[in-house]
Amino acid sequence: MSKRLIFRSLILIFAILLFISSFITLPYYVSKPGMAKELAPIIEVENGYEEDGSFMLTTIRMGKPNIYTYVMAKMSEYQEIYPESAIRREEESEEEYSVRQLHLMSSSKTYAIEVAYKKAGIPVNYHYKGVYVLSIMEGMPADGKLLPGDRIFKVDGIEFKSSNEFIEYVSVKQPGDKISLTFERKNKVEEVSIEVKPFSNDVNKVGVGISLVDDKDVVVEPEVNIDTSDIGGPSAGFMFSLEIYNQLIEEDITRGYEIAGTGTISPDGTVGRIGGIEQKIIAADKVGADIFFAPNEEGAEDSNYKAAVKTAEDIGTNMKIVPVDTFEEAIQFLKNLTPEK
Repeated sequence: MSKRLIFRSLILIFAILLFISSFITLPYYVSKPGMAKELAPIIEVENGYEEDGSFMLTTIRMGKPNIYTYVMAKMSEYQEIYPESAIRREEESEEEYSVRQLHLMSSSKTYAIEVAYKKAGIPVNYHYKGVYVLSIMEGMPADGKLLPGDRIFKVDGIEFKSSNEFIEYVSVKQPGDKISLTFERKNKVEEVSIEVKPFSNDVNKVGVGISLVDDKDVVVEPEVNIDTSDIGGPSAGFMFSLEIYNQLIEEDITRGYEIAGTGTISPDGTVGRIGGIEQKIIAADKVGADIFFAPNEEGAEDSNYKAAVKTAEDIGTNMKIVPVDTFEEAIQFLKNLTPEK
């Protein structure tokens, strides 16, 4: 075999190995700057007021790296590498993680609506739809019969209104008893019979082995629609609440500014910590945001706000970084702004 043919063969083998290795992911997650997206096209309050400026959510891009993207992340100042255990819970599958992130987004929308409508003095009601399956315990009766994302709305043919009602009903059963669960999966109603079993960590309690939360819709007038598609996680909740509130009231609290930000929102209006604040600052700066709201965490030494200020200084942005602990604080800050000319 000639040296040229050997060389070509080695090059081909090397190229094949490179191609194959690009599909092998490492046990890490890499986050990088995502986007800053205007909320007005995403959120629509029926007959809501228009605004001269805009509120924007900010995102990060998160995924599992191969060896090449891992090396690139190592060399990048504003890409972060996390071990799987820092992102996914112990024994949580990729599917369960995705379902949990979508549920957190759903909860953040619910809380944002509650906060905004209550601030505007508009009543908030609820329509309960059952319980939402977040995860399945391996080895328990639900394993192999239910999936993360299933919505259970009947047990033994009886409709219930909350996760507490469901848990109370199941908890009085005896080991070996069977219950019939009616649930919805991908818009199809199904039914399954499952035996209850004691939990390994507490033999005095029985269940089917699912982690669950209430599945409910907020009922408000005027109606509001929030189209988040496949965006997951709770970190846009605070910005949702500002956009919803601004469409509910006649006064435009954007004052003509481009306002980005991040933070979870609780039903009482508390703004909470999120991950990836550095990457979100970069995303907001790229689209020319004037103001960025960052969770202050009551002045904690390692707060999101302090990390945001450091990143803003590092990249030399003119964007104003504003610390915020509550929805009310943000509203007062905005109302005191001099309108943009």
